[in-house]
Amino acid sequence: MQTTILGRTNLTVSRMGLGAGGHSRIGRNADLTDAQSADLVRRALDHGVNFIDTAEGYGTEAIIGQALQDRDRTSIVLSTKKSTRHEQVTPDALRASLDQSLKHLRTDYIDLYNLHGVVPQDYAYLVNDIYPALQKAQQQGKIRFVGLSEMFNEDFEHTMLQQALADDLWDVLMVGFNLLNQTARAKVFAQAIAQNVGIQIMFAVRKALSHPDNLRAFTDALVEKGQIDPVDLDAFPDFLLAEAPSLPDAAYRFCRDEPGVHVVLSGTGNAAHLDANLASFARPPLTQQTRDRLIHIFRRVNSTTGQAV
Repeated sequence: MQTTILGRTNLTVSRMGLGAGGHSRIGRNADLTDAQSADLVRRALDHGVNFIDTAEGYGTEAIIGQALQDRDRTSIVLSTKKSTRHEQVTPDALRASLDQSLKHLRTDYIDLYNLHGVVPQDYAYLVNDIYPALQKAQQQGKIRFVGLSEMFNEDFEHTMLQQALADDLWDVLMVGFNLLNQTARAKVFAQAIAQNVGIQIMFAVRKALSHPDNLRAFTDALVEKGQIDPVDLDAFPDFLLAEAPSLPDAAYRFCRDEPGVHVVLSGTGNAAHLDANLASFARPPLTQQTRDRLIHIFRRVNSTTGQAV
């Protein structure tokens, strides 16, 4: 497993991060028992994954806490998140949620604590009223670094994250990015590199990138919107699949090797799927010719996350 330094945190992290939310929630949506899900987490750790991302809203913190027992806590980077989208978070609510996360994760500190699903209209309040509570938790040793995740389904062009980079308060940002919607390259990554901000990627693989039939439906819709030139789709995705065993494999590698990206989150619900994801992260980069062609094809797309058109 390749590793890198997570920006200014100086934490050594695996390029593949285990995402404990999303469609599978480490097997909870596939009817795995808690013990089986914990085994899945341990399998990832045994193969070199040391970055695990969860959230209070995922219902998986306790499973991760179970999986980490008898493991070297100092070698594992834990990221969890406090939801902000559908409730006005108060400092007291944040403190209570953080303490509950610590209890579920069976640890006395969290490496990266994020405000989750932040939308542009909530950002100023969270900085003015909630950020001081995060600083206090850092002073108490409960959290080491602070971050934000965006609401990519509502904020296709990363308006909130641009505000966050301007303030330069956040150590790590969770960004929606994939080969379909590459707007983060100019709007987030360039400034994040300049400020040495850590970047973790969500949405690397979504419905459009799960199967060629799904991808065709998405590209047809984007042609209709005028965001893709149909002539650019000649031999697509065949040229991509000529050097990747599957679309998800190509999608993960495309994100992994994007300048400025540190961790790409990968969800899973069973051991075979986890092993396939691990294999993708072990493969070499896509050729520069292929990368350049993908960048050209989707250069104007800013209307989809890959989950819905």
